[in-house]
Amino acid sequence: MIITTTWYLLLAAILFSIGTVGLLVRRNPLIMFMCIELMLNAVNITFVSIGSHLNDLGGQLAVFFVLVVAAAEVVIGLALVVAIMRRRSRTNADDLKILGG
Repeated sequence: MIITTTWYLLLAAILFSIGTVGLLVRRNPLIMFMCIELMLNAVNITFVSIGSHLNDLGGQLAVFFVLVVAAAEVVIGLALVVAIMRRRSRTNADDLKILGG
């Protein structure tokens, strides 16, 4: 069996769907961040597979920028979530409105 670009796109669609469902269903901020990361990784798989299919390095360049954005999101977002979770033992996404002041 030959693994083609279609298989990679199918895998990316499944991962993105799992991340979307997890983001919509779960209210724990840490789980939500993991679902966002899963969705970003699905997009990375799509970029690399299409770039490989077209023999273009643009897909890998896009993955580099997505990883930079994901790293910044994790650093800032995770720091905020951990700071809130230290103050409150049970935190959900609705509690993040206290950041507004």
